[in-house]
Amino acid sequence: MATIELRKLVKSYGKTDVIHGIDLGIKDGEFVVLVGPSGCGKSTTLRMIAGLEEISGGEIRIGDQVVNDMDPKARNIAMVFQNYAIYPHMSVRQNIAFGLYTSKLPKAEKDKRVEEAGAILGLTPYLDRRPAALSGGQRQRVAIGRAMVRDPSAFLFDEPLSNLDAQLRAQMRIEIKRLHQRLGTTIVYVTHDQVEAMTMADRIVVMKDGHILQAGSPLELYESPVDVFTARFIGSPSMNVLRGGEAGAGYGVDESGPLYLGMRPHDLKIGVTVADPVLTVSGPVTAVEPLGSETLVHFEVAGQSVTGTAPGNQIPQTGTVITASLARGQLHRFDGRSEKAIGRA
Repeated sequence: MATIELRKLVKSYGKTDVIHGIDLGIKDGEFVVLVGPSGCGKSTTLRMIAGLEEISGGEIRIGDQVVNDMDPKARNIAMVFQNYAIYPHMSVRQNIAFGLYTSKLPKAEKDKRVEEAGAILGLTPYLDRRPAALSGGQRQRVAIGRAMVRDPSAFLFDEPLSNLDAQLRAQMRIEIKRLHQRLGTTIVYVTHDQVEAMTMADRIVVMKDGHILQAGSPLELYESPVDVFTARFIGSPSMNVLRGGEAGAGYGVDESGPLYLGMRPHDLKIGVTVADPVLTVSGPVTAVEPLGSETLVHFEVAGQSVTGTAPGNQIPQTGTVITASLARGQLHRFDGRSEKAIGRA
């Protein structure tokens, strides 16, 4: 296992900077997820850690070594890609063993590692099958097994679940998390899916336009986002953000100037009594999403779409005017000019 440290890391293509001097420290054994929209620089950062992209400035340390000029194979990391990259003409056993192709380990030790990886990943019954006979989730486990047998100091995952269907993604999230708990190896994981980030990470790093906006635990980012972008990106459904005046009289400005007000949909209650609400908004229902345990209600406030939650047995009709209330302590405030957080109301 190893720590990973990025110091003033820069990546440029010609005169265009795509990574702007980021700093990030990853602890030994930590599961860190880099998350952000397409083009934010998260995969480029991962590839620089792996040595698959040259850095333009700054420093990368793995353990106590500066690895800027070190070949990928010398960094003792293992990377799992989005597209599995397993060989269709080889058996599962041979595919996993391929991770040890250049190793000088005795054959008996290689066989032992393959068997152990197969057992940990639930692949023992499939070791002599070809990949064509496996499900998508099983193929991704083969790719993980090939990385595992190398006994790396860190795993790097580049959107490994994006090609799987929703049910398999949920299953693989749990399996990768269990694998981390069992092995305790440092993991850096890239995804654009904030649900993956929230459910898997010890710490989430939110990136935008080659900058790190915020790094912290999933709960920290959910409850205390540093700006409007992070507030909207983390959490499903996305946080409602209204200009203060659109939310109601008296909310447009405070001592710092104009405001944005943020409301988590699960805090914005419909059809439920909220004692001493800090804010109440009303509008016509535009769509509903019954989920069984609750109903997501989309309605319009001052020309903007807002989402709130009602009990599962309450499904308002489209066009009906509903009222939603927010309890004290659940109203997020952001500066109307910089979009930076300025605390809760």
